[in-house]
Amino acid sequence: VQLQASGGGLVQAGGSLRLSCAAPGRTFRNNAMGWFRQAPGKEREIVAAIYWNGYSTYYTDSVEGRFTISRDNAKNTVYLQMNSLKPEDTAVYYCAAAERPVAISRSDYKFWGQGTQVTVSS
Repeated sequence: VQLQASGGGLVQAGGSLRLSCAAPGRTFRNNAMGWFRQAPGKEREIVAAIYWNGYSTYYTDSVEGRFTISRDNAKNTVYLQMNSLKPEDTAVYYCAAAERPVAISRSDYKFWGQGTQVTVSS
């Protein structure tokens, strides 16, 4: 199953972007969905997750209050609204689907998208 991430780009510090992740041909309404990111030379880390119920969420400390994850199960799509972007947010962002309804560990996520580049200039 291939997830399709889009919405990345180049933005100035303080700007906003909205990432989208579609799952054509497959429903993940009972699965946790997450956004991860990987900067050059660093490990892939979780940024945010949204659980199967659509309102329980998790954010890593560095994005809390700036990023918002949401999902539209009717469209099989997950979003990541990123506000007040900082240069340290620069990374390739990946969306992923877990095999369980609640998940924040990278090892729980089994289905991945191709990644979308986010670059924040200072």
